[in-house]
Amino acid sequence: MTTLVTDNCRRCRFTDCVTVCPVACFHGDEEMLYIDPEVCIDCSACVPVCPVHAIFEEKDLPEDQRHWIAINAERAPLLPVIDDKQEPLPTAEARKAELGY
Repeated sequence: MTTLVTDNCRRCRFTDCVTVCPVACFHGDEEMLYIDPEVCIDCSACVPVCPVHAIFEEKDLPEDQRHWIAINAERAPLLPVIDDKQEPLPTAEARKAELGY
């Protein structure tokens, strides 16, 4: 099992999660973050700190979000590691409000 990022991260890229990750398993593109399942140790420290509830433990992942397991596994290894807090995207606060958080 692993922890993974879902589409709530899209257009946000809040990086609070990377600051609590003990193994630097987060990777990012210009739109969102992904978790490398080969690096993640399943500590789940990142789950409660995500301000848009984009991160799930695999066992808690809603059925309609299961495709994110493969997306994280495919995308993360191809992208740079994000292990320092960064400014969220300019669209982050609007997206957070759109999501109801």
